[in-house]
Amino acid sequence: MNDIGYFSLLLAFMAAAYGGVTSVVGARARNPQMIASGAHGVLATFGLLTLSSIVLIYHLYTGNFQVEYVASYTSSTLPEFYRVTAMWAGQKGSLLLWVWTLALFALVVHMTNRDRNQTLIPYVHAVMMSVVLFFIALLIFMADPFELLPFVPAEGRGLNPVLQMPLMIIHPPILYQGYVGTVVPFAFAIAALITGELGDTWIRTIRRWTLYAWFFLGFGLMLGGRWAYVELGWGGYWAWDPVENAALMPWLTITAFLHSVMIQEKKGMLKIWNFILIILTFGLVYFGTFLTRSGVVSSVHSFTTSGIGPMFMGFVIVSMVLSFGLLISRRRALKARSELDSFVSRESSFLLNNLALVGVCFAILWGTIFPVLSEAVSGEKITVSAPYFNQINVPLGIFLLFLTGAGPLFAWRKTSVQSLKRHFTVPVACFLAVGAILFAVGIRHVYALLSFSMCAFVVGAIGLEFYRGTRARRSTNAESWPAAFVRLIMSYKRRYGGYIVHIAIVLLFVGFTGSAFNREENFAVREGESFQIKNYTLDFDSLTETNMGEYVSYAGLLRLSVDGEPVVMMAPEKRLYPIQDQVTSEVSIWSTLNEDLYVVLAELNETLDVATFKVYINPLVNWVWIGTALLMLGTIILFLPDRFGRKATGRERREGKGEPRSPVPGTQDVIA
Repeated sequence: MNDIGYFSLLLAFMAAAYGGVTSVVGARARNPQMIASGAHGVLATFGLLTLSSIVLIYHLYTGNFQVEYVASYTSSTLPEFYRVTAMWAGQKGSLLLWVWTLALFALVVHMTNRDRNQTLIPYVHAVMMSVVLFFIALLIFMADPFELLPFVPAEGRGLNPVLQMPLMIIHPPILYQGYVGTVVPFAFAIAALITGELGDTWIRTIRRWTLYAWFFLGFGLMLGGRWAYVELGWGGYWAWDPVENAALMPWLTITAFLHSVMIQEKKGMLKIWNFILIILTFGLVYFGTFLTRSGVVSSVHSFTTSGIGPMFMGFVIVSMVLSFGLLISRRRALKARSELDSFVSRESSFLLNNLALVGVCFAILWGTIFPVLSEAVSGEKITVSAPYFNQINVPLGIFLLFLTGAGPLFAWRKTSVQSLKRHFTVPVACFLAVGAILFAVGIRHVYALLSFSMCAFVVGAIGLEFYRGTRARRSTNAESWPAAFVRLIMSYKRRYGGYIVHIAIVLLFVGFTGSAFNREENFAVREGESFQIKNYTLDFDSLTETNMGEYVSYAGLLRLSVDGEPVVMMAPEKRLYPIQDQVTSEVSIWSTLNEDLYVVLAELNETLDVATFKVYINPLVNWVWIGTALLMLGTIILFLPDRFGRKATGRERREGKGEPRSPVPGTQDVIA
């Protein structure tokens, strides 16, 4: 069985090489049979990698401890479900999952482009198979998931305790969807540069793929934040950790692309810039993978140090040199059809949006790699902590929040003074009113005041757009307000789905801003004693010790009262895992829309009669998770087929058009 998995990898390597080379040779020779044969190589690669993955999952499920990977990440006491998901708990298994996902995407690209993009597809196959080859080579030569031990251990080392929770079952595969999804836009961009097909075809083809990668990168980041919040016991969800940053950077550049590509569609501008953004996104994904898997940075998220880190760095350098070299060779063919007409225009707002997003990305990149560079130059690792990132990115974030609301209010080419007054009066009034109210109630934190006020500005701007659109629909269709509102969204999905995403960003900012008012205190108490923080009173009822087999639990039972009224029992825990010789914290959280009471059993003395509890008050944190849910909804609406939710007119059916023009003046698109 083990040999089947390994030889499937070898055959997949050969199939991927055949598929990539044959596709290019067939395209150059204009030989349809060779191109089809290359596509068969792509299909065979997916099938063989599927077989390898099934073999590894079988070993994990059955507990074959002679396989080194199985012995390292499972044990006989580990629940069966966690045994299977241990596939992405370590380096080797996660690489196999990554390349299998990439092969699956190559298959989907082939199936969805059988009757179109025939000039581009052979080169798309070649690019994707090149990346597949790189990963399979790593698996065969440096990270063999089917490596056997010279003996059969009596027991495995088990899964890292902090990974034994539902969020970590789904977080890595979801994040990989985003990481791997960036390869498809990159492959189409390189194919367009190779073939000289530099129009809008490749952009239209990758629209949903780009949204797919953007969505799963962002969703994966938020799931990781939620995991850190409920599992690590430090009271937060984002620490500007190097591996967190590595996932955030490509999300920023792909967000910039989703906005700037609209300028190319509307005005034929920023063609070179859009290629740069796609190439940078691809490069940042694999640079982040280098950081995660090389051991050059310290992170709770990173894998153990291994020899594959330099291979990833080499892959990034080679791919970036080749990609930018190809782009430079095509620069004359990518001249813009028009120029910027006015600073007060939709084009200018999108351009500023791009500059701010890339500026945030560069600041994060510099802060992430600076400790590595300082150690290489001076021999001393100088750590860059959260204050650096906040000092730069908070003002840039507020500026981006402003553009989120203001951008859609500007007209293309040039915005008249009358239009500015008509569209900006309500949002500016919301900004000033909320700012004045918050100042009156005592908020003096400058950035928090600006952020909350800017959130009101964006809600005012987008709410006005929804109101005008719904009103226009009611006047022409005699519908109720709720029906007109829903049908407006479903009829103009690109525009109003984008607005929903923008509202989700506002909710995220509300949650982010709440962290400016976080509070933290420590309390050392004996059984029967109580302590108070804000309007919360916690009575330490008892400390329980329970042997759960895989771990020993120490739980502090606390009776929570809010404003003197008993509410619930809280039970923060310390868990000792003997096999891994590891201690973890299980936090207890009392949540409301206003704030979280977050309690950690921080410390026990040797006689277990005194416990130290660390208590956090985290205002507005739940709006981060609500914003994430709304972000999912908005993106799902953007993914719906163009004709879903509306009845096309006869003319639209004849012309094959998608969405009609908006019922109110303005642009059709918010997110490409």
